[in-house]
Amino acid sequence: MKKIYSFFMAALMSATMLAAETEYLPISVCAVDNQEGFPGGAKALIENKLTQLLTRNGIAGLNYLGQFVLTVTTTPLDKDVIPGPPVKIAEKMELNLYIVDAQAQTIFSSTSVTVRGLGETETKCYLNAISHMPMQSPQLAKFIDEGKKKIIEYYDHEGEQLIKKAQFLAQQKKYDEALYWVSLIPQQSKHYDAALAAGQDIYQKYLNNECNINLAYARQAWAAEQNSSGAYAAGEYLANILPDAGCYDEAMELYREIKGKVLDDWKFEMKKYQDGVDLESQRIDAMRQVGVAYGNHQPTQTTNIEFLRTLL
Repeated sequence: MKKIYSFFMAALMSATMLAAETEYLPISVCAVDNQEGFPGGAKALIENKLTQLLTRNGIAGLNYLGQFVLTVTTTPLDKDVIPGPPVKIAEKMELNLYIVDAQAQTIFSSTSVTVRGLGETETKCYLNAISHMPMQSPQLAKFIDEGKKKIIEYYDHEGEQLIKKAQFLAQQKKYDEALYWVSLIPQQSKHYDAALAAGQDIYQKYLNNECNINLAYARQAWAAEQNSSGAYAAGEYLANILPDAGCYDEAMELYREIKGKVLDDWKFEMKKYQDGVDLESQRIDAMRQVGVAYGNHQPTQTTNIEFLRTLL
């Protein structure tokens, strides 16, 4: 069972730190590592630079490969060997950046910048060149903005159908997947308010369902051993129940029953919301994180990767 409460609070802290500087947009970063001359270790550096580029332009994207992708390819322009010691390699290369809809196989935005690298090996030279991506360039800011507008246009067009899809999935009790689809719709879309309302309704059903499951397991654990061992086992499940879940009062009754029998041998308290914290924001953040967790556990779509490789 997931430790939902811990996940909930981690989501709140992370969203609070981002809120002042960035806005959410369902875009991923990806460096395709089968390019000619692509050195080992470059993928992590490139994806880190692309993530920085989004952040510098006020965007917090996805941490898994989704439909919309920011990627880059490299084109060598010229290379010189500088006599040593130590001998060094100087290379000029072009960075070709793209924002794409990998599902529709469409380029939303593209641009190119030239960088130079210097290193004692070709790998070090390549990595040094990547590190010189001009992060504060107006050209790159315009490139990001153009891609952002196209993504928002997509959700303006498709948002209503995505909400209906989510509601249908919720009827089948596929709450994680349902929350995944509504959580993709960004705040800038005209369908955001409707997505948020649908998401909150689905999230409440998700909470109630998780509560019922965890309470049943907690009761089973306590019935098996009505002692400190059983109390600890039951606590593992009770810890997943949030205060606004439908069966929280029943969970509290079980908690009081267990506490009355094991007394101080059970160091456990039912979860409560923190005073002075915006509960609505906590729920929205937690709702989105359930969807993000679902997305994180989905296999990478081969079609996405194959389309990106056609850009090479």
